[in-house]
Formats: sequence, C-alpha cells, structure tokens
Amino acid sequence: MASLGLWVVRRSNGVGDADTAVGYARAQAPTAYGLAFVFVVETVGVSFMLAAYPVAHLVMLLLDLYTVFLVLGLYAAAVTRPHVVGPGELRVRRGARLDLRIPLERIASARYDLRFPDANKSEDGVLDVAIASQTSITIELIQPVTNGSRFGRRVEVHTVRCHADEPQTAVAAIKKLLPIDS
Repeated sequence: MASLGLWVVRRSNGVGDADTAVGYARAQAPTAYGLAFVFVVETVGVSFMLAAYPVAHLVMLLLDLYTVFLVLGLYAAAVTRPHVVGPGELRVRRGARLDLRIPLERIASARYDLRFPDANKSEDGVLDVAIASQTSITIELIQPVTNGSRFGRRVEVHTVRCHADEPQTAVAAIKKLLPIDS
C-alpha cells in the first residue's frame, strides 16, 4: 500500500541520480485496470444489494474498497519499483516481492531474448521473472548469485530472465556499464 503513495506523487523506490530505471509494468496495466474496474462495479452492486442491512453493508463496503486499493497497490508497486541499472549493480525486481541485486562484475552477458516461460516448469539455476507471462531479457552470470525464494529457501542463480517495457534500451544500459572484456 505504501507504493500507492509513491505512485500518486510520481516517485520511484530505490532509483538514484546515477541509476537508470527500467520499467516493466506496462504489460500488466490492462489487467490491473480491468480488475480494478470490475471490483468498483462489484462494490456499487453489493452496496445497493445490502443497503437494507447497514452492518453487512459497511463490512462489505470496507472489504470491497480494500480489494480495489489492493489491486491498485500491486500495480503501483510494479510502477514505483522498476528494475535498476546502476554503476555497481543491476537490481531485478518484481513489485515489492523480489529485489535481486546482481553485481555488474558477475554479469557475463545481457541480451534481448523474448520468451514465454512455462510457470509449471523451472530450470535449475534459472530465475524467470515473468510479467504478463513473458520475459524479454536474458542475463547470464559468471558467478551465481543467491536469491531467496518465497518460502525462505535460498537458491543459487546463474541465469536471470526478466521482462522490460523497452528491452533493447535496458540491454544497452547494462552493456554500457559492463567491463570491456565482457
């Protein structure tokens, strides 16, 4: 929900002056706005249906409004927490749930690589950070980095695939900061 405040004032989280922000939220905007619209319509409909029951009306109104703000907050987290290409590291993010920091000296290559990964299959050592069921950048590492999973398990990652709204620009920003011999 803190992302809603950042989104309203048009600020980003964790992007410094020397950093390049790489957005990835554009692909999920239609879904987020569509869900928010459906939940607003549902809120109005339930409000009319429960008008005769003030306690139930208030409870459902609060739950429905929370749902609308939750959907907008999830989208706002994606907008306000972009991937970040900085002088010392690359941060691959997915809203407030993932923030993988990769030191630039560990990156072997970065390239545009459009994929539609299967969410039910995963490769060992490969982290797919898909947005709208697609990834558009593949980053191969010289040395693995450690990523914390959802259940607290730590996983060594040697390849990261993520999505960016403008993948060619993102790859160029990454390559520009890599050492010459990469």
